[in-house]
Amino acid sequence: MTNADPPALTPLEPMPDDWARALAVVAHPDDLEYGCAAAVATWTDAGREVTYVLATRGEAGIDTLEPARCGPLREREQRASAAVVGVGTVEFLDHRDGVVEYGTALRRDIAAAIRRHRPELVITLNHRDTWGGVYWNTPDHVAVGRATLDAAADAGNRWIFPELTEQGLEPWGGVRWVAVAGSSQPTHAVDARAGLERSIQSLLEHRTYIEVLTDEDPETYCRTFLTRNAQVAADRFGGRPAVPFELFPR
Repeated sequence: MTNADPPALTPLEPMPDDWARALAVVAHPDDLEYGCAAAVATWTDAGREVTYVLATRGEAGIDTLEPARCGPLREREQRASAAVVGVGTVEFLDHRDGVVEYGTALRRDIAAAIRRHRPELVITLNHRDTWGGVYWNTPDHVAVGRATLDAAADAGNRWIFPELTEQGLEPWGGVRWVAVAGSSQPTHAVDARAGLERSIQSLLEHRTYIEVLTDEDPETYCRTFLTRNAQVAADRFGGRPAVPFELFPR
């Protein structure tokens, strides 16, 4: 017997660029900064509109701060973080951090956001149970990711959540793709080079959270983490540091 070479990894395709509006829906402040802010910076530089919607305010994320103080602080840090990469609209759905439940209430809230903002591209975070089969994912990420994939269809069906139409939110069936950041099964990518420095500064805006998370210098921590992650995808993207996505066409 001989040892066979490992199978070659499938190259990542460039993300579609024939769109004008995107909506990013995640569970917590900092989810997008850890996941795909370099891509967001590249998109906004090109004149595309990106809006952030967060299911929670991250109020249960810092052990030394009670939720009543932590939530407003993390909201402020998230708005500042979004501004670094050209995002001016950040909305919060006010589900409880740590106990977000997948179900019709969450799907309705996300479908409403899709109807409000009418995106062609919807972005979310890894909806699977694990990160690549090694590290267990959090229930909030799983619930919000799955609900976002479902709500992209719900938003276009007037007979699902008809109360949204009664509230003046007409159905929006214009979502063409849902892109999942942090997926272990990526299919597409965005060149990270132009937006990488701003993504580092964007993550650094979550300073209160990061200072509790690590004893490392915050800027060193952010730079090392994001640079390493962008480099991981380079072998599948022509040697270019990249932000990978798993793309689901609608």
